[in-house]
Amino acid sequence: MNFVFLSPNFPDSYRWFCIRLRENGVNVLGVGDTPYDALHPDLKAALTEYYAVGSLEDYDQVLRALGYFTFRYGKLDWVESNNEYWLEVDAALRTDFHITTGPDREQIQKYRSKSLMKEYFRKAGVPSARCLPVTDLAGAEDFIAQVGWPVIVKPDRGVGAANTYRLENQGQLEDFFHQLPPVPYLMEEYVQGEVVTYDGVCSSQGEVLFAASHITPNSIMDMANEGSDCFYYVDKRVSADVERTGKAVLAAFAVRGRCFHLEFFRLTRDHPGLGKKGELVALEVNMRPAGGYTPDMIDFGQSVDLYQIWADMVVFDRQAHQYSGPRSYCVYAGRRDGVDYALSDEELLRRAGPHMRLFTRMPPVMAGLMGDQVAIACFATKKEARQFIRDALKPGRGAPPSGR
Repeated sequence: MNFVFLSPNFPDSYRWFCIRLRENGVNVLGVGDTPYDALHPDLKAALTEYYAVGSLEDYDQVLRALGYFTFRYGKLDWVESNNEYWLEVDAALRTDFHITTGPDREQIQKYRSKSLMKEYFRKAGVPSARCLPVTDLAGAEDFIAQVGWPVIVKPDRGVGAANTYRLENQGQLEDFFHQLPPVPYLMEEYVQGEVVTYDGVCSSQGEVLFAASHITPNSIMDMANEGSDCFYYVDKRVSADVERTGKAVLAAFAVRGRCFHLEFFRLTRDHPGLGKKGELVALEVNMRPAGGYTPDMIDFGQSVDLYQIWADMVVFDRQAHQYSGPRSYCVYAGRRDGVDYALSDEELLRRAGPHMRLFTRMPPVMAGLMGDQVAIACFATKKEARQFIRDALKPGRGAPPSGR
């Protein structure tokens, strides 16, 4: 099997996808814009060959890389990056090289456009926020007259919470239209809830081989825009309603043979037209693993190897390894440079002791959302997990309030 992995070195932990593929006997071919000598030694060992391009944004360069691999190794069986930013490049390459193990140019659109997602949520029977394509001020004012303040504006084809804003009054609305970016934007009614996910891997037949769920109590948008505290946790088990709703959404989107990351709001108050407090409302779908170090958190908290589960899906189309270790709450706390915390890094490490699983730096491109210093720990109880969050993010006496 010839598998082309785009950008196999970012984020750094993605090398494990390549390592597990290689251990399963796959011919792993890498394409990236990082020089070969800068790759992690373990990634170098996992790759049969690596083709460095000047920029992954230059499709012609990437196309030539796959043409070279085809000449050298024969028919290519898979192309994948597992990275939201490159999903459309993956799909274009599959189309041009007649690779059928993933969505093509046309099929990928339903996973990329937030407005298109709405019709699939309806098909799944899952409510989602009302929305309007942003075109003119008058249309926006009519929409707000229906749904009320505040409203959310975001790119129709954005990545995560990037360039997503909450508008709370007429002045902010007019300012937004004066600076409207030259890309399609959506306006949505505001939904108050915590983000709950359904993350995992499904087979070529759409069977869920493995799933987990993580919960983000704070606003992801505020983390990105205001630098508010970043913390979330992988739950011990997937809630029954999350599993039921997640599977309905996967079926509606006809998801096959890939990682998935589905996001829902769990309402924290009744919302007329959407549901009662505690019910789920669809937010968006992402056909790749959850971001940052979340795959590692799933491994830590669920005693599994998500990279292996994915590689087994690619090669065997089933879960070929069994996992039976303990489950725990795996907590992420992102500490920001320049903030005065009550505990120093060293004190936090000592207090967490054997519960700490990973203490490392976040790549700068992701630090604005997720914090500069990563602290990940596992606990048997939610009470212990909450205490860790308090310890990690408690401000010092001279610190500004959260939202700095």
